[in-house]
Amino acid sequence: MDYKKSLEEIEKALIELREENKKIPVIVEGEKDIEALKKLGVTGVIISLNSGSSLIDFCDKIAREYKDIIILTDWDKKGGFLCSTIRRNLQGRVFCNTYYREIFAKSSMIKTVEGLPSWVMTMNEKIRNYKMD
Repeated sequence: MDYKKSLEEIEKALIELREENKKIPVIVEGEKDIEALKKLGVTGVIISLNSGSSLIDFCDKIAREYKDIIILTDWDKKGGFLCSTIRRNLQGRVFCNTYYREIFAKSSMIKTVEGLPSWVMTMNEKIRNYKMD
């Protein structure tokens, strides 16, 4: 695995995500995911799925309020299920962007949004230490 290339892809995606999130909300699974994205400089609207309502009610509320969303559920089995369920429930009502979820799944060696800040920090350290050797 080319750590430098992976980190560059993640950092490029984070820059784009920060910019897009100024206009489009990001949907995540929980509060720790919100904290992780804020640590990474994402400052726009971030909405947690764990709001106490059913997934169908959640999707109906999203459809009433937004035309576009960015889905950033974890890239594990549960996150994949949530992503596809949200997309299916919003089909024809809201454009669902899963680009960032796909990039993070492909380029990082982790499975969760909440793990991204420490992964980025660890990769930066690995690359820095490699250059010093």
